[in-house]
Amino acid sequence: MPNMKLEEALEVTKIYSILGLISQQEPLILKRPFRSPHHTITPVSLIGGGAIPKPGQISLAHLGVLFLDELPEFNRNALETLRVPLEDGKVTISRVNTTITYPCEFMLIASMNPCQCGYYGSKEKECTCRPEQIKKYISRISGPLLDRIDIHIEVDGVKYKELETKQKQETSEEIRKRVNQARNIQLERYQKYHIFSNSQLTPDRKSVV
Repeated sequence: MPNMKLEEALEVTKIYSILGLISQQEPLILKRPFRSPHHTITPVSLIGGGAIPKPGQISLAHLGVLFLDELPEFNRNALETLRVPLEDGKVTISRVNTTITYPCEFMLIASMNPCQCGYYGSKEKECTCRPEQIKKYISRISGPLLDRIDIHIEVDGVKYKELETKQKQETSEEIRKRVNQARNIQLERYQKYHIFSNSQLTPDRKSVV
């Protein structure tokens, strides 16, 4: 992901300061957040809440990444709470005495096995799940939530020999340079709109750009 601009760093720092997660050694967060909550997380911990509404994991991932490993293992109610924040980029928490809105523009990355045994579709090992088990496992994730995930990729198992290859690969730093170049072009293009990227475009802005 591109380096954070000062405006973005201040936004993220404000959220973390609410929970007292800012240290004297690092008073300003300059790295994009990466949050990877365990699948036992509650809906309140994920989206925020409490007697005095506090930001949840989706707000702590603001302008960064929210990684959900073993997606079907998450509580379905917790996953369903992501639907509106994913579209709006913010979450509103209402209590008797107050209503608070926190930003949560994050990149959602999730991973899952194709079935409970993990070998459905594998070329190396036979799947031991029955068809109804596979269907039940996948149906733990609702269609509306899947519709909000733009890219779906199936990844085959990788053998160790392929992992230890010494063939030169593009480094993360090299990739970041290209990403930063693209982000700088977007910043120049959208400077009068005060936004950072294509994902923040609204229908009226799209018609102008």
